[in-house]
Amino acid sequence: MINKGLSRVGIFLLSMLSLLPLFVLYRLADAFYVVIFYVFGYRRKVVKENLVNAFPEKTLPEIYAIEKRFYKFLASLFIEVIKMKSISKKELNKRVKFKNADLVEAYLKNNESVLFCSSHYGNYEWVCMAIGLNFSGGHFPIYKPLSSETFDNWFLEMRSKFGNNMVSMRQTLRAIQANKHQPTIFTFGSDQAPSKEESNYWTTFLNQESAIQLGLEKIAKKTNRPVFYLKINYLKRGYYEVDCVPICLNPSETAEFEITNMHTLFLEDIIKEAPAYWLWSHRRWKYQPEPKISSTRVKDYDTMDV
Repeated sequence: MINKGLSRVGIFLLSMLSLLPLFVLYRLADAFYVVIFYVFGYRRKVVKENLVNAFPEKTLPEIYAIEKRFYKFLASLFIEVIKMKSISKKELNKRVKFKNADLVEAYLKNNESVLFCSSHYGNYEWVCMAIGLNFSGGHFPIYKPLSSETFDNWFLEMRSKFGNNMVSMRQTLRAIQANKHQPTIFTFGSDQAPSKEESNYWTTFLNQESAIQLGLEKIAKKTNRPVFYLKINYLKRGYYEVDCVPICLNPSETAEFEITNMHTLFLEDIIKEAPAYWLWSHRRWKYQPEPKISSTRVKDYDTMDV
């Protein structure tokens, strides 16, 4: 009861904070960056290890520079997520622009459904919200419920405010079946690690053996719906361009794991191009078939004089 009460107080305070204009919130983000990076070192051990293992070709000072840019972006992302509570349709459409949306609309107007493949890159939350405003088909983002029911309900309310129909991961097939007679977009975030029990396919991703979720490929092959990757480009603080890139238009004709390899390699190229905007604080490589390869280099990074 106490935890639920504290959660409600926290949500109230965050909702009030959301009413502030973004230029004020970004000043708070600057201060928040100092706190999470220099004072508390929020998940810095995880971030350091992820970056060092992902980029063996980069020098340690180069990795440190990426780390700092990531934490500056993470602080802004936190503020932008809070702003979801009060952001208007006009403001969101000004800050999230879609490129090649007509390629998707051609299917939807023809009463055909498509699948979106996304990742935790850039402001994926704003992008997911904006899909409901910019495409004609019903939008069904697949999500993993939060452990806190109070905060989960708060996020669901924000994520659903512009016509999105949130679907928990375990309800995906049921939702597809229930909406099979209308043109829809189902959006999958396919870059998080599957559970240890569901780690059935491994490949090399960012220089490490990585278990990859197979849900998108299974649905694509079962329904033969074309797959578009949402390539999020960070333009400047608070502004994003989303390129709808067709990566597989005939899934039923692909070999096993071909779609999974396509979107995994596509994301890898995106991250290598601009690495600071991926969610490095996520424990992506929590489960591995063998020990990590660069523990010595991580120790060198910890003792680096920067």
